[in-house]
Amino acid sequence: MKIKRIYEKPTSSDGYRILIDRVWPRGVSKEEAKLDEWNKDIAPSTALRKWFGHRPELFDEFSVRYQEELHNKIEELKRIKEIAKKQKLTLLYGAKNEQINHAVILEEVLKRTK
Repeated sequence: MKIKRIYEKPTSSDGYRILIDRVWPRGVSKEEAKLDEWNKDIAPSTALRKWFGHRPELFDEFSVRYQEELHNKIEELKRIKEIAKKQKLTLLYGAKNEQINHAVILEEVLKRTK
């Protein structure tokens, strides 16, 4: 499993490609994205996303709140984890910051999910 910005070119090493943003990324066509799935439900809620606003000083609290939201999505986490067991999996996100975004958190949560 890996994470990658949706703006990077798809490669054969990506395997199963899931967009994990609630909002479609600007400037990317559906054809260019080469998605296997667009999973809006696993993304942070609209309220949480707007509160965070990608401000680095809020990332720690955002991480806590997003993980709390993910506690209500255990079945979906398990389903994604099963995909990762069977094939390569790439979680795609649109955020500019590669260290401070929800994909980093989701990847860690999935690694801990049994």
